[in-house]
Amino acid sequence: MGGEMSEQLVPGSQFPELTLNIAGGDTMILPAAIETPYAVVLFYRGHW
Repeated sequence: MGGEMSEQLVPGSQFPELTLNIAGGDTMILPAAIETPYAVVLFYRGHW
């Protein structure tokens, strides 16, 4: 995953750029990959 967030997001904050590793080997860069002005991002940790 990309860099660590140094500040907490508050209403009105711009979402920081994150590079995420996706199952299957692909990557996704947020928020550039989101095509709408509003989105919900859910992180699932999988099995331990």
